[in-house]
Amino acid sequence: MSVFFYDSYAVIEYLNDNPLFRSYFEEHTGILTLLNLLEIYYSVLQETGEEKAKEVLEILQPLTVHPSKESIQKAMKFRLHNKKHDLSYADCLGYQIAADRGIKFLTGDKEFKNIENVEFVK
Repeated sequence: MSVFFYDSYAVIEYLNDNPLFRSYFEEHTGILTLLNLLEIYYSVLQETGEEKAKEVLEILQPLTVHPSKESIQKAMKFRLHNKKHDLSYADCLGYQIAADRGIKFLTGDKEFKNIENVEFVK
């Protein structure tokens, strides 16, 4: 079983029954940040309603990790270095946490398609 950093994109695709993401959640495990939880909760709340959003929050909250000061600093340097791609704070932080932990950043965000240490699924 592998461990991945679950980008919000990946979680939402899995929740929307995208078969390309199924094995990453059903055969493996992962981590995410509070920022990802916010994005996912909002998306589910908007698309499906409060009951489903609360259910998803209960399932995902135990996977939440807290970034170190060093991860935050490196993530914002990464964002600055890739400014032309307009990457979100949450994505940059998740990518850096994945790199720091030696795991892959799971996403389908096109901005990460050719970046090292990314499991790009589309």
